[in-house]
Parts: sequence; structure tokens; C-alpha cells
Amino acid sequence: MPWIPPEPGAVPTLGYDVIDWIAEHLAAPDRGEYEPFVLYPEQEDFVLRFYEINPRTGKRRFRRGVISRPRGWGKSPFLAALAIVEALGPVVPDGWDAAGQPVGKPWSEVRTPLVQIAAVSETQTKNTWAPLLEMLQGPVLDAYPGLEPLESFVNLPRGKIEPITSSARTVKGNRAVFAVLDQTEEWVKGNGGLNLFQKMKNNAAKIGGSFVESPNAYIPGHGSVAEESAAFFKAIREGRAKDDGLYYDHREAPPETDMADRESLTVGLRLAYGDSAGHPEGCVLHTPACPPGHVDLDILVATIWDPSSDPQESRSDFLNQVTHASDAWLSQPEWAACADSAKVVADGETITLGFDGSRKRNRGVTDATALIGCRISDGHVFPIGIWEEPEGPAADGWQVPVIEVLAAVRSAFDRYDVVAFYADPAKWEGHVADWEADYGSRLKVKAARDHPVEWWMSGGRAVQIVRATERLHNAIVDREMTHDGSHVLTRHMLNARRRTSRTGLQIAKEHPDSPRKIDAAVASILAWEARADAIAKGVLEQAEEMQGYTF
Repeated sequence: MPWIPPEPGAVPTLGYDVIDWIAEHLAAPDRGEYEPFVLYPEQEDFVLRFYEINPRTGKRRFRRGVISRPRGWGKSPFLAALAIVEALGPVVPDGWDAAGQPVGKPWSEVRTPLVQIAAVSETQTKNTWAPLLEMLQGPVLDAYPGLEPLESFVNLPRGKIEPITSSARTVKGNRAVFAVLDQTEEWVKGNGGLNLFQKMKNNAAKIGGSFVESPNAYIPGHGSVAEESAAFFKAIREGRAKDDGLYYDHREAPPETDMADRESLTVGLRLAYGDSAGHPEGCVLHTPACPPGHVDLDILVATIWDPSSDPQESRSDFLNQVTHASDAWLSQPEWAACADSAKVVADGETITLGFDGSRKRNRGVTDATALIGCRISDGHVFPIGIWEEPEGPAADGWQVPVIEVLAAVRSAFDRYDVVAFYADPAKWEGHVADWEADYGSRLKVKAARDHPVEWWMSGGRAVQIVRATERLHNAIVDREMTHDGSHVLTRHMLNARRRTSRTGLQIAKEHPDSPRKIDAAVASILAWEARADAIAKGVLEQAEEMQGYTF
């Protein structure tokens, strides 16, 4: 029968049946005596979302998921439970009941189920495999005759659960209906992780299967599977992806968490660990608060404060913060701490503009084009337009839509009081010359006497480039600027890498052919430099006087 929502806005899900099945059949691992395995509320939230049903198609909405939490949160037993329920439980949509709720059936009624626990090493597979074997020592043995947990695999009444690593030669032929991909922040090209991921993803697609990754915070620039999954999710949020079949659940400590201050660090740990945090006041996620969890926060604080602990690794491991590559220009916490999405730049406000452009494909990569604004009064940076190559087949033959870019510049001058406009003319020399002719007389601050807009980010201006780059970097680190939290702008900022020249530090892509764009970061540097020059020439005082303020 067709699906009938039980209440307005309700989303159908098999998650409730999955949660009940786990509690009824599985044993909690690492216990002296039998206890049922009961999910934390935030784990239940993940299950309810991951097993959502698309009411239009009757199929599961998500084919892949990511659950990213700090070390010790409990990812391994949680995903072991999902692996077992996928092997035996009602996870395949099978229509609707009389109340309009979805009904599930086991994979064994569709095909012989194969479930895999995958990692790039045998040591990593044991993270999930060890609790999985313990969880099978419970009621599930009586409920499913023929279930046989063995040391290296599990025989199902029909099918098998097995651990697998990137060295396995049979991955391509063995199509798993479900897989756990453990610690994908360490799945990189060098250890075969990328190849393993592609094969397992393709296998799942061929039979309508699914998989869940369980990474800790990845390090940008390492090219890991976890990083690529995060990039895919960003593309979904930005509307650049053609497919949205990924459920992404990442939580980290606030960027302003001070690891040297116990109170601030404890607040950050409580948020990162959620229901698992063993704080006397319970969790910070729910009202009323959940009881204290299993993670001793005092031990974590002591570990983080140990002189031998690397601060960046501690942020990644325990605060679950995506920090930065060793040569990153900015860290994620530094940039995130300046976000203020509540600020709105109104029409008529005094701003500066920065522009960095590209036109055609270069070495197989089409760089982006970015027009960035910066409010004079408070240094609030916001994107006016960022044009970048779409993903997938739409990228073939793509070029920057020049007409759209020109219209965006014209609109910016119509909407705002633009007092300075700095543009890198590379590949846009003709248009920059037109902007100088059209808007040069309106600008109160000029890049140069003869060229009011042209501001080269290459060539013989190394000293000025280094100074401008350092000026914005210092403003971000010292939180003297804000930005609107744009996902695209954030991605470009965190893609930027430090490069040392004879005159100082500049920024660049990780390598010339990298698809990770930084053009919006360059345009932001130009917009910020234009603001600095405008303030030095008294434009801020003039703007405030015109608005009826005293300086």
C-alpha cells in the first residue's frame, strides 16, 4: 500500500526496527556478564537518519554514511552492531504496513548476504571485529540457528561476515551488501586505501548495498578517503553534486576551545564526545541530559596536557577537529573562529572588492574565479560570486561564465559603495582594463596612479604580495575580521598552502595540477588589502561621518 505520513513532516525510516533488533539480539561487548547492547541516543539518531526511506521510490535514501567522532567515543561497537543487523536484520525495504510505516526484510530474502569489515591493515580491522564477535555471544545465537562466529569469519544461516584489508585480491569479485570502512582518515593511495574504497563503492552500487565510514578527523591535503568524503558532502551542501546519497555526521569541539584552559577544554570534550562523555552533569546534547557516558574526561585532559603529546594530534584525536596539513596556510579552527553568519551587508554600505580570475583549462584543471567583498567598518568578508568547475560530466568543456562575472561586478557597484577594487589581471587583462575605465573615477582608493584596479599577485610585486598575505593571515589568527561561513570560501581558504619565497611567505595550491581551488582565498587577500589601504587613507572616517557618526 502507498506510504501515508503518520504526521505532518514525518520521514519514514526502518531505523526504529533496527534499534529494537539490536537491543533484543546483541550482547554489550567487554562485560563480565551478559547485558543487552543499547545504543546511545545520538547513535539512535544516526540509525534513524541512515535508514530513512524515500517515500517516492520506497528505497533507502542513503547508500553511504559517515560517522566521525573522536577516539574512544564508541564507533567500533556501534558499527559492529550495524554490520550484524545488516547481515541478519530487517534492513531491506519491503513496502508499508497498515499504519503507513515502512516494513523491512533481511537481505537473505533477496540474495546471499556478504558483510565486510574493511580497513587498510589487519590491526585496524580488529577494532570492529573484536567487539563484533563478543556481541554475537547473546540471544542472536538462539534466534538464528546456523549462526557460527569463528575467529576469522562468521558463518550466517545464509551468507558470511568477514574482515578484509586493502591487500585482498578478491574484493572486486565479492560484492558486499554492507561494509564498515574503518579509520578512513588513514586510507590513502600509498597503502591501497583509495583502490579498496573504489572497488567496495562500485560493488555496493551494483547490488544496491551500502557502507559506513568511521573516520577520526582527517588532515587536509593527505588525500584520504575521509577527506574525499568530506569534500563530497561539501559539494552536496553547496549544490554542486548531482547525487545526495551520503549521510554525513561529523561533530567536533568548538574552534575557540583553549587546550591550555581546563574549563574550556572540558566544554570542548563534552561536545565532541556527546553522550559518551563521562561528565557528572551528563551530556550536553539532550534535555534532560543523558546520564554520564563511559569516557573519563579527566584522563583525556591529562593525556592532552602530557608534554609528550602533540597538540595537533590531540585536537584531531580527542577534539575531532579537522586541523591542517603541515604546510597549511590556515587551520580549520582558526578560520572557523571568525565565522559570523548573522552579519548582513546591507545595500549602500561601504565595501572593497577583491578579484581573482581564470578563463580556460590549464594542464587539465580549470581554476575558479572569485569576487569577494569586504565591509570597511568591521572587516566582514563575504563572497559575491565564486565560479568553479562543476563535478562529474558537467565539467567537460566547462569555462568560466564571463558574462555572469561581468554582471556580478556591475551589480556590486550598483548595490554597494565600492571605494576600492583590487583585481589580479592574469587572464583577465582586457576586462580589468574595462573596469578601470568604467569604475576608476568612482574609486576613492586606487591600486596605482595609472591602474586603479590592477593588482598583480605574481611577477615583480613579491614584497607587496607577502605583505598583503600576512596582513589577512594575522587578522584571521587575531580574530580581527569575520566572514559569513560560506562553504565554498572556507574550502578555498583551507586548501591554501604556505610557500616560502625569498621575500617571505605566499600561498599556492598543494601542487599546480591540484583540483583543490584557492582562488577565493586570493581574492579575499586582495579585498582585505584594499580595505587596509582605504582605512589608511581615511575612508572609514569619511564613511562614518556621512552616516552621522563621529569618529
